[in-house]
Amino acid sequence: MREDDMNTTGIPGHELTEDLLLRELGHLHRTRNETFLHGSPDALREHTARTFELEQEYLRRHPEREVDPRRTRDGARGEPQHA
Repeated sequence: MREDDMNTTGIPGHELTEDLLLRELGHLHRTRNETFLHGSPDALREHTARTFELEQEYLRRHPEREVDPRRTRDGARGEPQHA
């Protein structure tokens, strides 16, 4: 890995193995609320940037991932509305 490929948040997403990518995404998703509620502005900015980077890498690797129809606009419209 080249030194200029490293950023302050870890190994670039494109260099992570599939297992490491999934592990890192899981950690970021588990820690999001705590970082949002109690992290410094810098911590929140870094967390957001890293999450975005790794989610984009996952989508790049899995463009045909399974999408739950209830998680789309059309599918959600069929759900009962809550007041």
